[in-house]
Amino acid sequence: MLKLVGVETFYGKVKALHGVSLEVLEGQLVCILGANGAGKSTILKTICGVAEPEYGTIHFEDEQINNLEPEKIIEKGISLVPENRRIFPELSVHENLAMGGFLINDKLKFQQRFAEVVDHFPILQNRADQQAGTLSGGEQQILAIGRALMLKPRLLLLDEPSLGLSPKLVEEIFAIIQNLHKSGVTILLVEQNVNHALKIADYGYVLTSGKIFLSGTYDELYKEEKVRDMYLGEGQYVRRSKLWSS
Repeated sequence: MLKLVGVETFYGKVKALHGVSLEVLEGQLVCILGANGAGKSTILKTICGVAEPEYGTIHFEDEQINNLEPEKIIEKGISLVPENRRIFPELSVHENLAMGGFLINDKLKFQQRFAEVVDHFPILQNRADQQAGTLSGGEQQILAIGRALMLKPRLLLLDEPSLGLSPKLVEEIFAIIQNLHKSGVTILLVEQNVNHALKIADYGYVLTSGKIFLSGTYDELYKEEKVRDMYLGEGQYVRRSKLWSS
């Protein structure tokens, strides 16, 4: 469904992505893992057309999209849930969802989409008239996801959905992501919470300094000591245990 080939994106003279290539098959949940500043969010911004790649190509369902405006890319069926949610705090929950469905011109179709989204997330129906900025962090994240689903995307991009949430809310958000995946939504997930992300993903890419240096399934990546050491915090523990036992 999605294919990046040799993508290089710059911020001014600073190269943020170095020849990034990756694929997302229809129906998959694929995660991009890495530390802060690795370039994870830049990949999603480049896919959406917010950042323009200097080199390389991006294909969505066999059509090259890296030369399209963001609105045209959204029309093709790609929606982004941005980092830190970026809801409209002064607007109501219903108005935030309406902003997500800004391309829907038919009133009946909008009502149908709204009904489908709140059927996914009943709390949004219960809080429809509430000012979005007064929601809890977890509720705001659910609203951000619901807003992105208003256009019924073929591909959903999620940027750090667990960021700043309590452990309990992190569990809830990952359960929601897993349920969306099971319902047939294709997802590209950017996450620092490697353990949670890998456990629900079909495939993962590990990014460092704007380059992909490892990729594979959960089992394949878990076998890599670099991944355990850098992201799962287990490599040092294993080595210390061996040293202690000797």
